[in-house]
Amino acid sequence: MVLKYLSALFLPGFMVVFFTRVAYNHILALVLTVALIAASVYKGYTDSFLLIVVDAFSLTVGFYLANRMMKRNKKQS
Repeated sequence: MVLKYLSALFLPGFMVVFFTRVAYNHILALVLTVALIAASVYKGYTDSFLLIVVDAFSLTVGFYLANRMMKRNKKQS
């Protein structure tokens, strides 16, 4: 159970940053990550409301970091 919460805390944020690096678009990265989380909820891997809240928090932090990364890269070029 603890492993689910730790994964929910770190993986969605990491996926947003990773998809931003791959796609060069932080909005698209957020949409892709939300789609993956929605698929996992649909399949029944998310079994509590608190887990969804932790996922949303991680998505928010990951989107913030990806946004900062995109601004920094835009300023350098």
